[in-house]
Amino acid sequence: MTSTPSATRPFRVTDLGTLVVMPWSGEAPDGSDMPYLLAYSLGDTAEGPEGTALAVARLAGDNGMRVGGVVDGTERPSLPFSLLVESGAAVLNMPGLNAQCLPPREWLAAVEQRGYAYLVLTCRAWPEAIPGQAVTPEALAAFAGAEETLTAAAHVVLPARRLRG
Repeated sequence: MTSTPSATRPFRVTDLGTLVVMPWSGEAPDGSDMPYLLAYSLGDTAEGPEGTALAVARLAGDNGMRVGGVVDGTERPSLPFSLLVESGAAVLNMPGLNAQCLPPREWLAAVEQRGYAYLVLTCRAWPEAIPGQAVTPEALAAFAGAEETLTAAAHVVLPARRLRG
């Protein structure tokens, strides 16, 4: 029996498992608030966290981003990832899927001021941070600020777009 290497197999969104997007804001080096989006998998596929890590890395790589790298989406209008902020909601659009979240007021204010959010698309699974259950600020800081989370991530400055009416 032969198997198809994952590099030649078509990308399947289901390989990501449950992909969660969590907004938060924090102080940036310039002293003002930075709006962040953390995108991570729960690692809840048959292949587990190792499989979802490969899928997240593939999602990034197939779309011109690399794990460990930074892409400035304000300079790449053709970037296939986009951020829509409207009516108090943020929608992260990615090829084949999108994720919506309801950010806190301070995040919305920071994105309004800056015109963009900083996406951390990490390959590191976080199975304990289940949607609908509260995550303490300490747990978020520990996971999002961990070197293993940050080095296993594609970092993207995403312009915040709005609906035109």
